Order: sequence, then C-alpha cells, then structure tokens
Amino acid sequence: MSQGTRHASSSWSRMKSMAFDHSQPPIGLRWRSSSLFVLSTVGIGGFTDIFLYGLIVPVLPFMLNDRVHVPASDIQTSISNLLAIFAAASCISSPIAGILGDQLSSSRQLPFLLGLVFLLLATILLAIGNTIFVLGIARLLQGASGAFVWAIGLALLVDTVGPENLGKAVGTVFSLTSVASLFSPVIGGSLYAKTGYTGVFAVSLALITVDFIMRLFVIEKRIAAQYTPQASPDLQASGGTNSDPSDETPLLAQDTTTATTNLAPYRLPEPQQAITRMFPILLTLRDPALLTAFWIGFIQAVLLGAFDATVPLVASSRYGFDSLKAGLLFLPLGGANFFFGPIFGWCIDKWGTKIISVLGFTSLVPVLILLRIPTEVSTGLEQSHQIALYACLLGLCGLGLAIINSPSIVEAGNVLDKYWRANRGLFANRAPYAQLYGLNSMMWCAGLTAGPLMAGSLRVSIGYGNMNAVLAGVCGVTAVLAALFIGRKDNMTEGVGAD
Repeated sequence: MSQGTRHASSSWSRMKSMAFDHSQPPIGLRWRSSSLFVLSTVGIGGFTDIFLYGLIVPVLPFMLNDRVHVPASDIQTSISNLLAIFAAASCISSPIAGILGDQLSSSRQLPFLLGLVFLLLATILLAIGNTIFVLGIARLLQGASGAFVWAIGLALLVDTVGPENLGKAVGTVFSLTSVASLFSPVIGGSLYAKTGYTGVFAVSLALITVDFIMRLFVIEKRIAAQYTPQASPDLQASGGTNSDPSDETPLLAQDTTTATTNLAPYRLPEPQQAITRMFPILLTLRDPALLTAFWIGFIQAVLLGAFDATVPLVASSRYGFDSLKAGLLFLPLGGANFFFGPIFGWCIDKWGTKIISVLGFTSLVPVLILLRIPTEVSTGLEQSHQIALYACLLGLCGLGLAIINSPSIVEAGNVLDKYWRANRGLFANRAPYAQLYGLNSMMWCAGLTAGPLMAGSLRVSIGYGNMNAVLAGVCGVTAVLAALFIGRKDNMTEGVGAD
C-alpha cells in the first residue's frame, strides 16, 4: 500500500471515528441547533415547497396549451387533475413521512432530506416533460416532497418551541410561506412569459440548493443535548438542554406556571389491536377536538385548491389575461396572508383557537358569496371596474385565509400534548408529533385533492358564482363545528404532578 493510500485510509478512519464519537461535538453545534436556525430551516423548507407549488399554478394553462397541445376544452379538466395528483400524492405520503420521522430514524433529518430529493426530481421532470403523463409523475413527486416538509418540519418546530408557543412559531413560519404564495405565481407567470420554462427551472433549482444546505446543517435539540453533560435524561428526551438561557433554549419561552391541565380525560385504554399497539396515536382519533382540527385543515386546503384551479381560468377566459396578469391576481390572496398571518398566530396563543377559527370561517361566508358580482352579475360594469372589484374580493378572501391559517395545527398539537403527558409509557416517552402532523398533512392534502376537482366540476356545471356559494356554505358549517368542539377549557389542577 502506498504512503498516499495509507494516509487517505488513516484520514478516513479518523473522520469516521469522529462522526460516531459523541464526546466530539459537531462543528458549529451551537448555531446549528439554535432555535433560530431550526425555525429558519423549517421556514425555508415550507417556503420552497409553497413557492415551487405556486410557481407552476399560473403557468399550467399555458404550458398545457403551448407545450403539451391540450385542446382548449380539456384544459380545465387537465389542470384540476394535475393539482389533484399533487395533493393525492401528499395525502398518501404524509402518514409514511410521519412514521419515518417518529419511529424509523434516530433523527428527523434523514427523512427531511429525502423529501428534497423528491422535489429535485419533480423539478427536472417539469423542465423536460412534454406529455400529460410525465407532468403527472412530476406533480406526484412534488406532492410526496410536500408531505415530508410539513410532517417532519412541523414536528421539528414543536420539538423546538413547545406546544404552548406553537401559534407564534407557526405564524412566523407561515409569514415566510405567505411570501412564497404572494410572489411565486407572479414570478412564475412572468418567467414563463419571458423565458419559457428555462427561467422557472433555474429559480427552482436555486431554491432547492439553499434548502438542501440548510436541512443538511440543522441539528435537532435532542441530538444536541447528547453533547451537553449537564442535561438531564428528561430534557434530552424532549429535546431541551439545560435551564440556562442560551441558543439551545427555545426561541419562544414556554409557560412555566405551576397550574397544569387535569389530564384524567386524556388517559387512553390499553391498546387491544396490533395496529393500535404499534401506532397508539390512532386511539386519539376519537377526540372531537382533534377531528375538528383535521376538518379545519381539510377545508382550508379545499379553499386554496379551489382558488388555484379557478382563478387563472377566470382571468384567462373572462378578462383575456396572459400568465403574468393571471399570476398578479394572486397578489391580494397572498398579500393578506403575509401581513396578517403572524398577527393571528399571536392571537391564537393569547385567546385560543376557538374564537379565531369561528371569526375566520364566518368572515369568509359573505365574501365568497360576493365573488359572483364581478364575474357573472355585474356585466354592465366596465371590465377594469370588474377586475378591480374581483381583486378586492380576492384580498378579503386572503384575509379570511390568514385568520384560519394556524388553528388546525395549533389545536392538533395542543390536544396531542395532553394525550402524551397523560400516557407517556404508551407513547414510549416521545410525543409522536411527526405522526400527528403526518395525519394533519394527509387531511390537508385530501383537501387539496378535493378542492380543484370539486371547484372545476362545479364551475363547469353550475357556474363560478354558484361554486363559491357552495364553498361559503361549507365555511358556515365549519364555523359551527369550531364553535362546538375546539379550544375547550379543561379543569385546572394546582401542582406540577397532576399528570
């Protein structure tokens, strides 16, 4: 063996021993495991997922016409099908991502990175695909990637800040994703109009590269705690480090009051079936608050899917918009979310999920009904006035969506936290947040599947105005369910030993 070979072998051995030697902390452990960096990584992951999703929405009608040569009469159906494929793939992949995040990996980082590999493959296929089949495969991979982003990312988030501050954290992350939803349709439409898919692909690849680097560098708090000798076993299991304030402590301080919730109503029976013994989180699905939280996420996604499937077509068929102008109509929707999403996240932590959910869904009812005015009723108005009115109503819809952005995630996290604290042994002393948000993401993606299909079908059969009236009725029913079942106040018991 040559001297160079021996030197390389020796260097590799030292690197390998350092990689598995927990006495040697990784380079940059402090900032890589800091709450700010973890929060930023989850935010950038969500930003990339939403941005690349929104980048394609205003482009699809023109891509199908210019590149795939779909007949004009079939474009609405093709758009709805492609959007539904994306959501269906996310729906199927979400529980798988949750299981990988909680049980089949010593760290959440590996499945988090796997999702990004799917996104890269999807982007390449969208760049080269010239058939409906190839575009469908690309949307399938893109949907699977989104499942990993939200199931694993939200679990990392709650591990970092705790369920008590999840509203503020989700509001912060969604402020990034709202920027993505705000600008991606505009950028996508503009790039496609100027460069074709070349510019769209270049921007997508740049974002994926940044996202990959951040996911590669992040270190979970529970992993970082292994390198902190003074950390107690309980803190290591929960992802904390020590009581001293530092970069490793949660960015948003958790509530340390001595009053704790009475956990008796949350104690679960011993699982009797093999599936519930393997996944005891299934036993919590009888809780009406948790089911209503999932339903809220489902309806929120239905609304988003309906807008994505119909707004570009309304803009193109009624107003003669190209891809750039169609993308601009999404500015009012995303802008309201950008400015008001974090504010309503803070309101949820302060006043609870019930009042915010009821407010949000109730406010959407009249606005959705009024969407018929600029498109079907006020034909006597000049087109510029109709467009302005339509954009204003879309902005009010965006405000309603900003209000209902966080309640589903926060309510589900709060309910699961109580079940976990009441049944620590059943959950093997680790809260199954990845599985929870995998289920939540599955419901969200089911909504994204149903939304475009339902909206496209209703628009064709009963018209755009009546379609929005149906959505308004669904929002009214959801407001009633939220008032009845979520944000319940349990009896409080003094002392930290209540569970």
